[in-house]
Amino acid sequence: MRITVTGATGTIGGAAIEAMRSRGDEVVALVRDTAKARSKLGAGVELQSWPDPKQGPPPAAALEDADAVLHLLGEPIDQRWSDDAKREIRDSRVLSTRSLVTGLAAVDAARRPRTLVSQSAVGYYGAHGDEPVDESTPAGGDFLAGVVRDWEREASAAADGGVRVVCTRTGVVLSPAGGALAKMLPPFKLGVGGPVAGGRQYVSWIHADDLTGIVLSALDDERWSGAVNGTAPEPVTNAELSKALGRALRRPAVLPVPALALRILYGEMAQIVTDGARVLPAKALVLGYEFVHPSLDEALASALSR
Repeated sequence: MRITVTGATGTIGGAAIEAMRSRGDEVVALVRDTAKARSKLGAGVELQSWPDPKQGPPPAAALEDADAVLHLLGEPIDQRWSDDAKREIRDSRVLSTRSLVTGLAAVDAARRPRTLVSQSAVGYYGAHGDEPVDESTPAGGDFLAGVVRDWEREASAAADGGVRVVCTRTGVVLSPAGGALAKMLPPFKLGVGGPVAGGRQYVSWIHADDLTGIVLSALDDERWSGAVNGTAPEPVTNAELSKALGRALRRPAVLPVPALALRILYGEMAQIVTDGARVLPAKALVLGYEFVHPSLDEALASALSR
């Protein structure tokens, strides 16, 4: 397959591209800085410049005759949510997706990619306590849920041009190369990690290998469409995750982090840590995806051994 990828230099993009190339796919990366991307991606990936995804569509050459597009762009969420930061978090997702779909629509139908897999997030659901939620659960009412809802709406518009659209609602990715786990490691390695905000809130996690596996399945299998939760079958509470990480590192994990301290430090953004949702990968399981790392202890051991 010939697959065009946005967000190619990120943690998820890098893992997905490695898996694609290992199975013989031809990869085209849409990037802002070609020199920087070349140093990260190497010589085996075709680079196409897309300097400002919010302002206009990518070059037609990056989309024409591709079999599929994997769209992974988005400003990091784990920052203090000032008004400017919230605007960029939303626009980097919503406007870039709108630009991409506009570009797809401009490609002649005979040369247009057949599939768009667009990254999404479990933030779609908002806080749900210990209530299990799946792809049929409606969107929450907070800021992040609104961003994800609008993000997915823009991606879904590609279906008007005959493109099969899959939105992978990603949970907390276990990868030491980046993301939440990489940020958790320093305090836990020092023995000062522990449960956050009481630890009762659910964390819907997934090993990076399984997220890559879900993405590849969504690219390959025409039965996959619409929203698909990118989470492991056994979400855990924050306290359970802390204990498991402590076991994996052979360090104590008992020092609690009060919710108030997080709110003082991060403001509104703290809600993504203090709130939670017990998100289940119902559609992926129905479609036959077999998780490589369904157990948290084994998944952490695998991620930390890389």
